[in-house]
Amino acid sequence: MADINVLNSKFEASGKLTTNVSLTAEDINVPVVHQMVKATLAGRRQGNASTKTRAFVSGGGRKPFKQKGTGRARQGSTRSGLMVGGATVFGPLPRDYTQKVNKKVALKAAQSVIADKLQAGKLTVVEKFDSDGKTKNMFALLNGKGLLPALIVTKEKESPALRAVRNLQYGKGMSVDGFSVYEAVKFENLVIEKAALETLLEKMV
Repeated sequence: MADINVLNSKFEASGKLTTNVSLTAEDINVPVVHQMVKATLAGRRQGNASTKTRAFVSGGGRKPFKQKGTGRARQGSTRSGLMVGGATVFGPLPRDYTQKVNKKVALKAAQSVIADKLQAGKLTVVEKFDSDGKTKNMFALLNGKGLLPALIVTKEKESPALRAVRNLQYGKGMSVDGFSVYEAVKFENLVIEKAALETLLEKMV
């Protein structure tokens, strides 16, 4: 059970949000958050580094020099990794870096991040963002309240608030459907709409 202060669109005290999800300091699981962050960063890797093994290097049809009498080590192909212009041995090949994360682990990581922000006083819950989509107005609002840098989370994917945050140097916006634990850890403040927070908490019950 936790009570979270809720602000109105002008960032003034409006009420409280009561949830059955525990958001105490004991609920912060650092290893789980670390696993989620590593999985997110791994999933962003392109994995397209590619080197040629001897199967892909042209040539090598004949023996480069005779077996004996040259004083050199014997070689049977110019495609060998020991030869100039030859193959790369144990080099990187295209691969998928994606790491599987169980649903319960992902939800625990999200719960831990929200609990951490709440305990640190860095969680701001707003009933609804009253934004005209202008970056300068959003900057003035957040900066005036000392909420930058901040991750802005809304309920809707197409929101004027997200458009306003898009060009902020120290801010980023996303809908609750794409909530990222990594981004929440990356930014000092988490500013989230009440409906978006309720959606997240419902999944944790």
